Amino acid sequence: MTPDEGSVEIVVCLGSSCFARGNSENLAILNQHMQSHELNATVRLVGKLCQDQCKLGPNLAIGGELYHNVTAARLRELLQQLQVRSGEKHGTP
Repeated sequence: MTPDEGSVEIVVCLGSSCFARGNSENLAILNQHMQSHELNATVRLVGKLCQDQCKLGPNLAIGGELYHNVTAARLRELLQQLQVRSGEKHGTP
């Protein structure tokens, strides 16, 4: 599957360190957020194994931008920002 123009790819590190340090919870938050906001057509959620950034984890990337030490609260902030940007792209107020 290739990302369509206007879609966003979110890559979650599923390496054991990141997963144990919070990406297990982050993955659940992402799945719930995608379902409740019906984003399956515009967001591609991908899991990858270790990205060699373990000391900075939990790590994830949104739209190619890498984020470190992503807590559940920080993830929710990032998702809100993503929604605002997506709404602006599609002309939604």
